[in-house]
Amino acid sequence: MTHDGIRAGIPASGWLLAAVSAASFGLSGAVGRGVMDAGWSAAAAVTIRVLLGAAVLIPVAVLQLRGRWHLVRRNLPLMAVYGAVPVAGCQFAYFTAVGHVPVGVAILIEFTSPVAVVGWLWLRRGERPTRLTILGAVLGLVGLLLVIDLAGGTTSLVGVVWSLVAMVGGAFYFVLSSRDVDGLPGTALAAGGLLVGGLLLLGAGLTGLVPLTASVTPVTYAGFTVGWWIPITVLGLVTAAAAYGCGIAATRRLGARLASFVAMSEVLAALVFAGLLLGQAPAPVQIVGGLLIVAGVVTVRRGEPVVA
Repeated sequence: MTHDGIRAGIPASGWLLAAVSAASFGLSGAVGRGVMDAGWSAAAAVTIRVLLGAAVLIPVAVLQLRGRWHLVRRNLPLMAVYGAVPVAGCQFAYFTAVGHVPVGVAILIEFTSPVAVVGWLWLRRGERPTRLTILGAVLGLVGLLLVIDLAGGTTSLVGVVWSLVAMVGGAFYFVLSSRDVDGLPGTALAAGGLLVGGLLLLGAGLTGLVPLTASVTPVTYAGFTVGWWIPITVLGLVTAAAAYGCGIAATRRLGARLASFVAMSEVLAALVFAGLLLGQAPAPVQIVGGLLIVAGVVTVRRGEPVVA
């Protein structure tokens, strides 16, 4: 039996997959900012990212389905919602927010989504959080505040609003990813969601709802310049295909609540990549924040009742 998708004796693969997913997602902000600085619009960067991710995952999903296409037909509504909200909506909102506020501030606001997940599971399913879960949430959020070091940055109302939209999309991501329905492989959900999300963004761009602007200008990062196709490939293969594929697999092993807190490590990954690609070094207070995030994750894990 399970509780919120959490099984007795969580395999180590769940933690490993969650770490890979968080690191892959964390890379997107720094890589995407460089692409947008080179002339790409947020919508164009997200569209090519998710469509490339879908192209990578679709063959894998076809192999894992083994002809069970009824699973796809039965779960088309789930794929549609997944593609529209956690993929297209969340990622477009995040990339847009990064254009108005520092990457760290956008991630901080987006990663209040674990609190939303806890609240949703409490109100919708009656899964009242334990005291340890609440304590873990507080530790994690305080850690995030220290990691972002808000006192040293500036914010804008537009960026905050888009970050809040991304937060809602993030909460949807964890809740929907944890659903192991009808034996649908996680790669099939990821591939279908990425394809739907990419097509929605492409349609919005072609109809003029969002600007689709691309560029072949070389992309410049801290101390080096690369051809435009290199970061675009990384966005598709690593920050989309690997991030979503591993993320769904991890969430099905850990459960929506725990996976959402483990994913807070994406903030740490984003800071590391921002330092490497954008020349932004973390301050000592941010290191302390990272330790608090780890403490929060451990506390949440201990607060989760495990049913054999």
